[in-house]
Amino acid sequence: MQRYFIKEPYQLQKQYIITGENYHHIVRVMRMAPKEQVYLAFIDQVAIVAEITEITEDTVYLKELRKELTEKELPVQVTIACGLPKGDKLEWVVQKGTELGAHRFIGFPAKSSVVKWDHKKMTKKTERFNKIATEAAEQSHRQFAPSVVLLENRQQLVALFSSYDQVLVAYEESAKEGERSRFASVLADMSAGESLLVVFGPEGGFAPDEIVQFQAAGAQICGLGPRILRAETAPLYVLSAVSYHFELV
Repeated sequence: MQRYFIKEPYQLQKQYIITGENYHHIVRVMRMAPKEQVYLAFIDQVAIVAEITEITEDTVYLKELRKELTEKELPVQVTIACGLPKGDKLEWVVQKGTELGAHRFIGFPAKSSVVKWDHKKMTKKTERFNKIATEAAEQSHRQFAPSVVLLENRQQLVALFSSYDQVLVAYEESAKEGERSRFASVLADMSAGESLLVVFGPEGGFAPDEIVQFQAAGAQICGLGPRILRAETAPLYVLSAVSYHFELV
């Protein structure tokens, strides 16, 4: 059953209205007809099963049948912040990270980032990344579509640290030194409803002064096991570990 995200909070209504891009997908791509059912997921993470009652030239009308009761979201809200990597690696992280339950994505220019985007290109990239996140959330039947934000500098990222319950920085030097417990201990101390920001470097990793800045702002440095992971692999490792800790144990 197809899933569509509605950019407003859930309210019980006699009928729900879909227009725009979602209308196009229902009518032109899926070729749905009255009596067929879809999921509608609202921004407050309420999702319902709805039945199409009428289709006009520009609008789909639906009625609610029941709420979706199965919880699809991670108990903690995980934000993935990536130093801008080369090529399409950030697209990969957004798509697969959405499937694994990330709540939000942040891209920022680290010292070793090769990628340099001007404001115009950042705007276009932000639109594309958010579309990728929404499509991945639909495919994985999530109740929430993550947002993607691109920052202009590292200082903007550091300013966000205080809005999270926990901030971790994945640092390959910690892994080389054999540090393996901090990530696990942070997860063990977290409770449902709390927020976690995990910061990852680009291909060249972080410079020592970047680590100093992050620590001064309250972040904890952690390794991710004995192997050094690629820039696009490490975020997926973290999300998988969070899911295992909170959802499978």
